[in-house]
Amino acid sequence: MKKALTILSLALLGQASAANITVWTHFGGAELDWLKQQAATFDKKGNKTTIVSVPFDQIPDKLIQSAPKGQGPDVIVTLPQDRLGQLAAAGVIEPMDKYLTSKTDFDKTGLNAMTYQGKLFAIPMFAEAVALVYNKKLVPNAPTNWADFLKVAQANTGNGKFGFLTDLSNAYQNYGVISAYGGYVFKNTAGTLNTKDIGLSNAGADKASGFLNDLRYKYNLVPEGVSGDVAKGAFTDGRLAMYLTGPWDMGDIKKAGIDYGITTFPTPPGASGKWSPFVGVQGTMINAYSKNKVAAAGFAKQISSSDAQYAFNKAGGRIPISLSARTKLKSDPVVTGFGKAISAGTPMPNVPAMGAVWAPWSAAIAQSVQKPNPDYSQILDKAVQEISGNIK
Repeated sequence: MKKALTILSLALLGQASAANITVWTHFGGAELDWLKQQAATFDKKGNKTTIVSVPFDQIPDKLIQSAPKGQGPDVIVTLPQDRLGQLAAAGVIEPMDKYLTSKTDFDKTGLNAMTYQGKLFAIPMFAEAVALVYNKKLVPNAPTNWADFLKVAQANTGNGKFGFLTDLSNAYQNYGVISAYGGYVFKNTAGTLNTKDIGLSNAGADKASGFLNDLRYKYNLVPEGVSGDVAKGAFTDGRLAMYLTGPWDMGDIKKAGIDYGITTFPTPPGASGKWSPFVGVQGTMINAYSKNKVAAAGFAKQISSSDAQYAFNKAGGRIPISLSARTKLKSDPVVTGFGKAISAGTPMPNVPAMGAVWAPWSAAIAQSVQKPNPDYSQILDKAVQEISGNIK
């Protein structure tokens, strides 16, 4: 009798651990096939997983509207950190710290990106950042310091060719320089961003604008009118030695047959820190109103595991947050190169107040490179005043 009760208890425990969960995702193609395979593996444990395709830009609003009514998904696969603050503030996503007890395999940049007011609200899966992509035919060895970089860049400039290009007016693209000199968007203290402490017009930010201006008017590397598309076109034509870009351009570079390498940008001259680009991270979140949080967390952890992230990279080429998955992919120069940039990077702020930053800041960065040596302090102070006035 006692043995029968034990067997019954174990059976009930098995039933209790199984659950029906709904997953919302914006994935398509091979990445959606990967997610379906992950669901099939999860369902072998007695669960039933329903995958629902929802357009990427509709997920946050739909979640905010449906979750408090007991509707919507149990799991969201995936959303970027720039929507995390909005969802956490609305109370519709669950803190994940108690579910993710071991975090050693996750790139710290990814974990920081998904931390809001000191709490982890998503399990990071993949990330992107800009890095220095170079043509090995023109640059056999990646420059490791500013002097070497400048020498190589200037040696490859002239006669219709370029040593280095970037969109100098693009604030996102050039944040790594701003960070290196000590500038920042919002002060980060133990995972909490202070939106009243804006570092985009401090002394470091002024120096960074001066360096960006020098790239055009002192070093004569980046002429006016250079956009990301212009730089990519010159690179794929074989006329550009080095440029800043992200994983999104690698398909065209590979198609062009360029023998490329990827590395981090060197520390700019006179900078107080190393180059640290903006990093965008996407992760898996749980509905705070879900009745199946344990099962939902189990699925989220499964698809964020090292093996799962490795398979996900093979499906769509995304850069894993799992450090061991990157090690398994060390022969892939895209993963290795951009992985270094991600690890060296700074997560884009995940608070709603970031929406007030982009327009004034971008305008100021563009204005700072329109003529030689403008009044950087005046330009950036004006932008920060506008940003502060727009933050509610």
